[in-house]
Amino acid sequence: MLTEGLQHAANLYTWRCCSRAVPMAKSNDQPNRTEINEMVVEVLKPEVAKLNSFMRFTLAAIQRFCEEVRRLCHQEKRKDFVSEAYLLTLGRFINMFAVLDELKNMKASIKNDFSTFRRASQFLQTMSDTQAIHDMQNLSMFLATQNKIKDDLKLQMKTIEGYEELLSDVVNICAHMYEQQLYISPNEKHMFVKVIAFSLFLMDGDVANIAKLDQKKRLNIQRLDKIFKSLEVVPLYGDMQIQPFAFVRRSSHYEPNKWPLSDKESDKCHVNIVEKVQTIRSDHESYVTQFAKINNEVAISDRAETDRDNREMTSLALSGIQLLCQWSCAVVETISWKLLHPTNPKDNRECPDTAEEYERATRYNYSPAEKTALIQIIAMIKGLQSMLGKLEPSMSHATRKCVYVELQTFVQHTINEPLQKAVKHKKDLLASILQSVKDSICDAGYELNRLIDPSSKSKKSGSKVDSASSSSSDIRIPRRTAPPGSTQLYMARTQLESLISERLCGGKKILRKELDSKTIEKISVFLRKSAHWPALFKFSDSLTEAGELSQLWFREFYLEMTMGQRIQFPIEMSMPWILTDYILSCNEPSLIESALYQLDLYNDAAQYSLFNFNKQFLYDEVEAEVNLCFDQFVYKLSEMVFTHYKQLASCMLLDKRFKSEILRAGTMIRSPSAARFESLLQQRHVQLLGRSVDLNRVVSQRINMALLKALDTAIWRFESETLSHIVELDMLIEANRLCHTLLKEVLHSIAPFDDLFQEANHAVNSPHGRITLHVFWELNYDFVPNFMYNGSTHRFVRAKNGCRQTPAREKPPQVGHVYYWGSKSLLAAFLNLSNAYTNCIGTQHLKAITRLLHYQGIAVILEELLKMTHRLLDDKIKRHVRNVFNMMPKVCKLPKTEYGSGAVLQYYCHHLAAVGTYPELRSQFCQDLRELGNMIVFCQQLEVALGQEEAHDLFLAAAFIGNVPQPPSRTAQEQMKQIAKLEEKYSRIHLTEVIGKISADEAQVIISKEAELMTKERLCCGLNAFEHFLNRIKMMLAADEIWTGGYPTNGVFWIDECVEWYRVYSALQFFLCQPSRSDNEAYAEELYGDSLQWGGLTLITLLGQHRRFEVLDFCYHLHRVNKADGKDEVINGIRLSKMVERIRRFQLLNNQIFIILTNQLNENNDDDHERVREFAPPVHPNYANHARRQ
Repeated sequence: MLTEGLQHAANLYTWRCCSRAVPMAKSNDQPNRTEINEMVVEVLKPEVAKLNSFMRFTLAAIQRFCEEVRRLCHQEKRKDFVSEAYLLTLGRFINMFAVLDELKNMKASIKNDFSTFRRASQFLQTMSDTQAIHDMQNLSMFLATQNKIKDDLKLQMKTIEGYEELLSDVVNICAHMYEQQLYISPNEKHMFVKVIAFSLFLMDGDVANIAKLDQKKRLNIQRLDKIFKSLEVVPLYGDMQIQPFAFVRRSSHYEPNKWPLSDKESDKCHVNIVEKVQTIRSDHESYVTQFAKINNEVAISDRAETDRDNREMTSLALSGIQLLCQWSCAVVETISWKLLHPTNPKDNRECPDTAEEYERATRYNYSPAEKTALIQIIAMIKGLQSMLGKLEPSMSHATRKCVYVELQTFVQHTINEPLQKAVKHKKDLLASILQSVKDSICDAGYELNRLIDPSSKSKKSGSKVDSASSSSSDIRIPRRTAPPGSTQLYMARTQLESLISERLCGGKKILRKELDSKTIEKISVFLRKSAHWPALFKFSDSLTEAGELSQLWFREFYLEMTMGQRIQFPIEMSMPWILTDYILSCNEPSLIESALYQLDLYNDAAQYSLFNFNKQFLYDEVEAEVNLCFDQFVYKLSEMVFTHYKQLASCMLLDKRFKSEILRAGTMIRSPSAARFESLLQQRHVQLLGRSVDLNRVVSQRINMALLKALDTAIWRFESETLSHIVELDMLIEANRLCHTLLKEVLHSIAPFDDLFQEANHAVNSPHGRITLHVFWELNYDFVPNFMYNGSTHRFVRAKNGCRQTPAREKPPQVGHVYYWGSKSLLAAFLNLSNAYTNCIGTQHLKAITRLLHYQGIAVILEELLKMTHRLLDDKIKRHVRNVFNMMPKVCKLPKTEYGSGAVLQYYCHHLAAVGTYPELRSQFCQDLRELGNMIVFCQQLEVALGQEEAHDLFLAAAFIGNVPQPPSRTAQEQMKQIAKLEEKYSRIHLTEVIGKISADEAQVIISKEAELMTKERLCCGLNAFEHFLNRIKMMLAADEIWTGGYPTNGVFWIDECVEWYRVYSALQFFLCQPSRSDNEAYAEELYGDSLQWGGLTLITLLGQHRRFEVLDFCYHLHRVNKADGKDEVINGIRLSKMVERIRRFQLLNNQIFIILTNQLNENNDDDHERVREFAPPVHPNYANHARRQ
């Protein structure tokens, strides 16, 4: 009957209103109203049948309960013994009545559904017989009447004489069980208090009331007052809460002065969860320590199990269940009190005025300290439950052995002596009960029972009894894993209770007086011990009940209160997610490890939905919330993990000196606090609703996406900036690489960094990545036309006169700080560092280009630069050269030194005057040469950076490819010995040799040898990209005679004729060396830097004209003449001394450029002999004319 009552309670609690879902006939004139009503009846008929069954059950249960009470309260049986188990059964019935009545009162949807069904049935006239109509009316009255079950029960109880005495016994036994903590689950504890309260309500009446029973000392109001004060709020069913003292306060003879503690309702929860967590943590630590000690002793011990070991394991199992029960009670009672006392906007400023009732009871009703305490306690509950669950087989085995030994010891040692005395003194009733106890649970064999048979009255048999008595203490009890059955234990405990009870046994006499005090004490101890044995026999079920916290999810009561406005509450109002979300947002590392324990609450709710409520739809709702919450959990956890390791990697890359300097300036960059993600991310089999989830793999997938987004953001930011920001890109990629390395230690399913980088760079299916394309885009549209080279700093800087307007770049991405450097402060710090590289392009930028583009990208860039060079030479520079040749004199000889420097300057000014009038000479012509020079110098500096990077790589790889450095030594023989020792020492890490010895795969050996060969023969060891670049330009120049003037007329070279490139550049240089004639006029160095000279002189060098340029250049000749005469005068508005000084500076730079280019072109020339070109001897003109005439 109790089981059926619990099933009805589950049906009532989980009832969802069906009438809101079915269609309703809007009027009697509606054509299909008959079909609609038929459908309503068809849908609601099974539900109404459940309600009929519930009504019949309550009537039958009340009748049966009253019959039992009437039987026990009969005048002849009032003083008889009633067992503890029977009283508790009556208490469970009382609790069931209270729960069912409150559920019926609460569920308005039940009345709505029944009313809808009744209207539809009356319309269809389906209930024609009188009995059906009568049943329908009874059910209607039953559902409509509030407190119907309690009032009916109370009315029938009042007709029973002396019922208050029996209920007093029920109250006293429940109070005793509560005070002595003889419960192993929160439900039992709360049931005792509810039974006490409801029983007091039932006892209140005109004939008897609580005050009279207190005067008779049948009850102790002061004792009960303390119980009610210690537990002000208890869960009634699911998320329904109740104040137990409300039953007492509802009594008609309630006297407030009798209840000084309970009458005043406290404004704080009776469980101070924040303070209690300290005690719970201390108990948890001591228990786990004791558990580990005993478990290790049993595991490493070679000896067989002893009774002491089994007793310790049994005591450990019982104390573990009791601790779980205490901790679960603290959590459940705190939640219950909060649900019954929701917050409001006045008490909590974070609570909005529009917050729902359930939202005020859950989401805004807990302080951070309370959330932290709940999280820690739930983690300890679930952790201890899991730990005990793993050792359930060994603990159950030890418990059964221990119980068997204690039970047989009690029978053979404690029962034998009073049994023999009872037989001896002819106390037949006592002897029969003791013998019955012994027969119920004894396992000593038939012979022993026969020897002490009380029916033997002969002296012979008496002597046998004496002999048995003398040897009873020496009986050896076997060690078996055979605990008593539930019926055996119940019979033995009930009979033993009757022996030490102060009531009549069997209506005859009190047997307690016939036992000595020692025996009574031993029996009392046995009863106290054996009270928990049934729970230990079902250790797994008891463990589940003790740690069951499904109440934290259920919300049927509050859903009913919404009157259909809410089908289900969002996860922000769900306690498991509230606690989980707090862990992920509070920045408290110690709580991270408890995150999965909060999700285990969903397992409790799902288990309870399926196996206690038997409701599939509730499980489906739990599953839907779990799917959503777990996705949110993984998302937030992944974000936390990525943020932590990103900040850690950024702090590791940040220079220590820089941090100390900004600390002195008053700004502190904090390193991320220690986090405990490792233990959480090691979980590869998280159990959620029967599914095993690899948390490490799931988080790795999210981290892959985060890393991919971070790399994409870094490249995107570079695409929105100039080429100078490639240093920042390189730093960002290195930070992500280090972050990936740190994450790889805890996330084993994370993708390789190179794969992620290739995907972000769009280089998986494309031959050219985004970085390569943007580098070329910047070189083409911004760097080459708008920058100039500074040979003193070896940097490119932006020119003052930007030649070309750069096209609009993409907008920078709008993402969080975590995808850059991890935090706002780190972003500011690294921006300060990277800003030092944004106004120029130097060695750091070129090294970054080599690291990011690699050989393939560099080859693409150089190839495109060659195409640009070819277009520049063919389309622009050739046009300027032709125009300048047309303006220059056909012959321009070098004036004699005797004329003086002033005359030489005047001579050149006169002959080159036409060139000076060329409008594009100082503008577009110089700009084109600057662009050419930028490309050439960029290639040269790129080669230098590439060489440095390769040298560094080779240095790091030396030990792994067998490249041992030569140690210093005095003799060659000694050096060879030292080299041999070093080779032997490093042979263990020489990869090719190790693979050759170990691997049986020939292909793997070949691959390792090829890899070593490629490592040794890097680009810097044999080839030179800059030399190749120059040779390609040289081939372009050789295709057109405009650069060389064709074949010279003298057969050797052109001397005074202005037909070669160097003559054009000499004319250009003549005008560039002229000093400015006004303050507003800028020098060529300011406008074009050194790039202009690099462009012009590279062409001279590649054409083989640099010697002729040095001898026949106009400016150089003027400088030599002025150096001889030292004159200073103004010629055509030009100060001679200033011009000579500028020529000297130009000459110094020209010489440096010629040296660099000459060394580069002759670096790989293997011909040691000087190449000499032979010419025929000169012919006198007379002979030449004579030869022509002939």
